Amino acid sequence: MIAIIDYGAGNIFSVKNALDYLGFENKLTDKKEDIEKADAIILPGVGAFPWAMNMLGLSGLIDTIKEQAKIKPFLGICLGMQLLFEKSYEFEECKGLGLIGGYVDKINEPDLVIPHMGWNKLVYNHDCPLFDGLGDDEYVYFVHSYKAFCDNKNLYAYCEYGSKVPAVVSDGRYIFGCQFHPEKSGKTGLKILENFAKMSQEVK
Repeated sequence: MIAIIDYGAGNIFSVKNALDYLGFENKLTDKKEDIEKADAIILPGVGAFPWAMNMLGLSGLIDTIKEQAKIKPFLGICLGMQLLFEKSYEFEECKGLGLIGGYVDKINEPDLVIPHMGWNKLVYNHDCPLFDGLGDDEYVYFVHSYKAFCDNKNLYAYCEYGSKVPAVVSDGRYIFGCQFHPEKSGKTGLKILENFAKMSQEVK
């Protein structure tokens, strides 16, 4: 079972619908017990970083997330990816989950439209199980104004939007993050979600 963490941060139903379509058992939950029993975890999210961290704090799930992300497949989506990092400068400096080294800050591209919204090509940087079965010309859907700044070792794919925008990050083990919305990225996004779900079966 894949636990989709429900902490009030939106886009949870589109993620659930995508997993339902793919035929993988999943559950929306805000309960520690469900997350501990799950074979894999997804942390979705839209909105502001400080607000999301506050909501996670109120949920009492931060310690559980940190513990479980180290022992089973974990996927952060959009804001959920940004929360994986050590801190963000969105509105104010705010501490993140610290599961991947780096920080989040505003996209500084004065000649481009912000928020970055639309379809962009994935450029692979490292091999990753999320990319199994994908080709060299894959496009995914982004909606965001802030991006991650991290070491090259954690940057598994990016897109070009004035400069490199991290698209997929990982700690190299169980933790993954997608800045784009795989659940809104057509066949490419569904394949990425399918690859993640299959990882949970392999870990069993």
